[in-house]
Amino acid sequence: MSFLFHGSNVWSQQGRFKSVDSANQGTLDTPANVRRNMAVNPDPKPGRWILPLVILGMIAFTYFFVRELPEASPDTTLVGQPVTTTTLGSTDTTIPSDGGENLDPETQAYLDGIDEINASLQILRTEMLAVNNGFDADPREIEYPEAEERLDTLVSDVETLSTQLDDLTVPTTLEINHDVLTTTIRLAAGAADDALDGLRSTDTGELRRAAVEAFTTATDDFDNEVTNAHNAASSN
Repeated sequence: MSFLFHGSNVWSQQGRFKSVDSANQGTLDTPANVRRNMAVNPDPKPGRWILPLVILGMIAFTYFFVRELPEASPDTTLVGQPVTTTTLGSTDTTIPSDGGENLDPETQAYLDGIDEINASLQILRTEMLAVNNGFDADPREIEYPEAEERLDTLVSDVETLSTQLDDLTVPTTLEINHDVLTTTIRLAAGAADDALDGLRSTDTGELRRAAVEAFTTATDDFDNEVTNAHNAASSN
């Protein structure tokens, strides 16, 4: 009895093994199944297109970037390039100071003379203001003895300039301008005298200040008339 029971167990186990083997045979990865289950790759080297695309993009970027750059002007000097300087030959041509035509020697000499007088007169104008303002400053920057001495010298200098103007040879085309200049410088000389007298007076400074204002007005008018004389000479 035990033998029969043992034999039936063996056959039952063998049957179970066969059924397991039969089930496993349906799921084994055979070479045919492996080839069938693998995905097909049309390009075995897909990375080989990356470098050409990058190079192409760099070329396109460089092309459009260069097109957007502004064009160099004709006067642009390239770095590292030698600079050539062309020196034109000098000539003896004298550019006239008034207008586009050369003035006759008499007119030119007269204009040079009034220019020189005017330059000196404008220096005296600055001196007059410096003395007056320094004397009126609080605290006083210029004391009475110094102010009197400087104004006395100024009066003498204005008289000298007036004499120089009278000594000039006046062109007939500028006689009217000369008359205005003469009147103006005499007004300046009179105002300088009044400023000195006002300094020496016992008033509180009104005479001196009024004279200083008249002096600066006269010197400004003289400067304007010198310009008018130059314009008149150019138009004649």
